[in-house]
Amino acid sequence: MKKNILLLSTAFIGFGALPAQEKPATFTTRFETSAGRESATWHETIDFYKRLSTRYSTLKLEKAGTADGGYPLHVVYYSADGDFNIAHWKKEGRITLLINNAIHPGEPDGVDACMMLLRDAAQGKIKIPDNVALVVIPMYNIGGALNRNGYSRANQNGPAAYGFRGNGQNIDLNRDFVKCDAAETRTFEKLFTATDPEIFIDNHVSDGADYQHIISLLATQHDKLGGKTGSFMQEKLNPLLYKDMKKRGYDLVPYVNNFDNTPANGWTEFYEGPRFSSGYAAQFQTIGYVPETHMLKPFKQRVEATYALLECVITEAGKNAAEITAARTADRQALITQKEFVLEWKADSSRHDNITFRGYEALYKTSLVSGLPRMYYDHGKPFTKEVPFYNHFVPAKKMSAPAAYIISRAWGAVISRMRRNGVELVPLLHDSTIAVTAYHIDNIETNTRPYEKHYMHKNIQVSPQTVSIKCRKGDFIIPVNQPAKRYIIETLEPTAPDAFLVWNFFDGILSQKEYFGDYIFEDLAAELLQNDAGLKMQLEAKRKTDTAFAKSAEAQLDFVYRHSRYMEPGYMRYPVYRVE
Repeated sequence: MKKNILLLSTAFIGFGALPAQEKPATFTTRFETSAGRESATWHETIDFYKRLSTRYSTLKLEKAGTADGGYPLHVVYYSADGDFNIAHWKKEGRITLLINNAIHPGEPDGVDACMMLLRDAAQGKIKIPDNVALVVIPMYNIGGALNRNGYSRANQNGPAAYGFRGNGQNIDLNRDFVKCDAAETRTFEKLFTATDPEIFIDNHVSDGADYQHIISLLATQHDKLGGKTGSFMQEKLNPLLYKDMKKRGYDLVPYVNNFDNTPANGWTEFYEGPRFSSGYAAQFQTIGYVPETHMLKPFKQRVEATYALLECVITEAGKNAAEITAARTADRQALITQKEFVLEWKADSSRHDNITFRGYEALYKTSLVSGLPRMYYDHGKPFTKEVPFYNHFVPAKKMSAPAAYIISRAWGAVISRMRRNGVELVPLLHDSTIAVTAYHIDNIETNTRPYEKHYMHKNIQVSPQTVSIKCRKGDFIIPVNQPAKRYIIETLEPTAPDAFLVWNFFDGILSQKEYFGDYIFEDLAAELLQNDAGLKMQLEAKRKTDTAFAKSAEAQLDFVYRHSRYMEPGYMRYPVYRVE
């Protein structure tokens, strides 16, 4: 009897402490056993993939790195032939599709959809094309996933329990793709660089207006993605996905980017800067999709819709693999000679597409809380109509690319981010004096409230100056003509909306370190004016046009100091230099 008990316990240990409701042969998920009312926990999800990858050779589970708090961040690979060598995938022309789940763990639809999708693929219930390889992050925001409740998203219709938006540091990870404060993001950057996906999907759940559609789709702005890849996505791939989803019973609609008004009169496409996941992906010529199921729809419907969309993208990626690869290759080749780059975009109000929108009529009634009029959507008055969708953008700010940038090795936080994104940095072998274009920061303002751990800068104005700088051995030249060209320009040009300067990485140069003593500098200032007729003329001209200045001895001393050789050159000089 003892021998039989020992064998029985060993058998259960071999299955990794299976949940009581799950059958090992079918790998049933919590979502399925709860009739679509519950979502898997982080531990259940990773345990599921451990057992699934042990059972099926087409799957591989590994630790990609860490998340905040030291938790391992896992990734699952799917390859039809069991070959997980990414270099082989690229050589064979396979499409690499990177899928991210639970960047906001309160939006877990992709977690459960991917568990079933990869299981069904491994078991042959669905067909993943041989020329498509999947890279799936089961749960990205682990800290948020462990902070599990069923009430933090007050308007959401299930599941019974889910994670929290903020990660272990209470960071919104979908704002972290440039500043990279979280361990999750640092792991993601290395994974993204290593896999270099042609298509990236980041699964979400939408809040905002109420409407009939179960799922919406935020696609990368085609103008910003640009080139042949942007045109292919806009003109062919997107229409195919809408058509495929329609066949499956889903009326797909562009992400309803309307929070202050009802969407009955149309809306403007979401502006995805590189701080967001899909905006980050676009810098590397990667097609980005953000599926957004609707929060008010039952959890079961949302997960099923996410599953359907993932399968549609995978299928079309396989059918159009050659065209996707060719477009991306052509764009990367064109990038080498591209001189002018857009730093910021704005919606083109003169152009729009018409889309079919299925909404509910917005009406008003008296609030039971305030006694004042409140808006509500009347489900008894559904409508279907054509509305304008403003999905064309034009440049708001452009910049010509230099041949290279130079940065001191002292700025390690920026250098490490560059390296994780595959940027080649060439160290100087000797101390050198180099002629460069240096930016002087003429104006910079700072937000008074923090945003995701940062007091961001805004309204930055700079003026270029041609100077010679002394560079030390070990400082870095960053050649611009490399695959990460857009990332380099959009993070290092100081007036770009998500530049490292904006995110406070260079704040040290914004405060003056040296100054003068008034009574000591008086004699030296007089000597400077006596020996520099031009400076003396500038001072006199300033006195004539500025009455307050003329009455302030301190201001005039400061003027002379700032126009003398004693003024520190590093103050308000942006410490990344252009080599033209």
